[in-house]
Amino acid sequence: MFGSLPLRAPVGRDAHRWSTFRGERTLVIAARTVTSTVRVLETLPDLLRDDARVTVVFAYDPTSAFNEGVLELLHAAGCRVAPWEQLGQIAPDLILSASENIDVPEGDCPVLVLPHGVGFQKFVPDSRSPHERLSGVVPDSLLESGRAWLAVSHPAQEEQLLATHPKSAGHTLLVGDPCFDELVSSHKRRRAYREALGVAEHQRLVMVSSTWGPTSLLGRFPQLLPRLIAQLPCDEYRVGAIVHPNVWSAHGAWQIRTLQSSALDAGLLLMPAIHAWRPALVAADVLIGDHGSVTLYGAAAGTPLLLAAFGDDAVPGTAVHTLSSAAPRLDTRGSLRRQVEDVIREHTPQRYATVTTQAFAEPGHALARLRTALYRLLKLPEPSSLPPTPPVLPVPDPPAAPVTSWQVTTGITEDTATPTVTVRRFPATVTAYGTTPPETAALFTHLACADDERDRRLTESASVLVRRRPASVTIEALRWIGNTLAELPGSLLAASAVSGGGCLVGLRDGRVVEAAATGRALDAGLPAAVVYALLRAGLSLDDAQVALRIGDSRNEDVLLRLRPTPPTC
Repeated sequence: MFGSLPLRAPVGRDAHRWSTFRGERTLVIAARTVTSTVRVLETLPDLLRDDARVTVVFAYDPTSAFNEGVLELLHAAGCRVAPWEQLGQIAPDLILSASENIDVPEGDCPVLVLPHGVGFQKFVPDSRSPHERLSGVVPDSLLESGRAWLAVSHPAQEEQLLATHPKSAGHTLLVGDPCFDELVSSHKRRRAYREALGVAEHQRLVMVSSTWGPTSLLGRFPQLLPRLIAQLPCDEYRVGAIVHPNVWSAHGAWQIRTLQSSALDAGLLLMPAIHAWRPALVAADVLIGDHGSVTLYGAAAGTPLLLAAFGDDAVPGTAVHTLSSAAPRLDTRGSLRRQVEDVIREHTPQRYATVTTQAFAEPGHALARLRTALYRLLKLPEPSSLPPTPPVLPVPDPPAAPVTSWQVTTGITEDTATPTVTVRRFPATVTAYGTTPPETAALFTHLACADDERDRRLTESASVLVRRRPASVTIEALRWIGNTLAELPGSLLAASAVSGGGCLVGLRDGRVVEAAATGRALDAGLPAAVVYALLRAGLSLDDAQVALRIGDSRNEDVLLRLRPTPPTC
């Protein structure tokens, strides 16, 4: 239990006796869901930087259906947490939350509610009744008391509130949107985010964003992710997913990862439930989304957009609802690759400018305006330091495992003196979601596996085996090739890169092809695919020059020669 005196210090028994910092005001952060708690944790440090006058206490409200993970999040951030039932003993000067559905204890301290998305754009189930309510709006009782202050990002949201909740009159604060400001200010680090996510310069990153609920993208099309990966060649594209924290909280990481096992094995960049989605959105070349806030953030930031789902729980007249009529729809039964390529080609950066101006006012100034509002409600003068500006987002950790098996399609064109081999690779774990072209005299398909493939059935069925890490010297590569072909008699080729450049491709008949690319270094699977295609077509492997075409745009020259066979005694 707490001591009998009101707390102005960290939580715990008789906390006022043991505290070091004697703040002038107590700010209570009401943590109820992961989504809302993340928003406060991302925003608050810039507002209270270096100010010892404000003591912050985190109070955990466990009443939400999406409370799973809140305590872990707070503890990971180093927050001391008070149980919600002891909030009345803390005597706060201000309660701050990004969750509107908190049960605020009696008293007269103001309550500042930040949005945890973009405005009031969705109808959600009401935990206090069997009906629905407008997301982001506090209970009428709190509006009637005059204690609630609702931060909004655009004057249109004030008008929306007045029309639906007249008691909000005079209790909205126009601050803008700190999250949108961060996305815009972080665009200059886009290349660093892509590198951190493992996206090469020549690859396009397609991010898929899903809100929560049955009308969401994943609620309607849970197999869209593996289908996308199955139709987008992995040398040309990477696919990532941003899943609303409520999905993680309600279903758990185990369930999500189990449902998306094939996509994860195929290299899906499944972003963690917190923080990392923002740099991933900045890094994206295309966004496939629904009626969630991430979709609106991406469109407003200038990213080409396809809407794969749009629920009737979206609120008419809001910016995201306007977006639904401006953005092209994804035909989930059509060619996903063609639609992705079309939306990139047809997009212009200002395509959604009208939607942006409807959602975000005062761009670039949200943190400064929010700090002013916070200190006014705390009845303290603002710090003398300069107003905060939007920070640049940190570089994310890579969230994907490497692909270990591929379905490889190779096509040969001989209309010039130098034959061209076009290679397209697709992760083998999602081939059930794609289509395999029929083989012809110049088009071949084979299964290739890396030496760290865990599914023995795939390895034993592979025509081509690839060593993941380059061999340090040639003799090491030759030894690996010989041992691999002996161990797996069903394979036709085994390939290993060699440190310093070049690749050795061993054939079942004992021949070894030396392959060297004139451009950037290639992973061993690509020269192996060239050798496989030439072998199937009956073309020469010795002193041959081949134009390797990776997809539609990337070209490399590959030089092949047969390694001399050592004489036998």
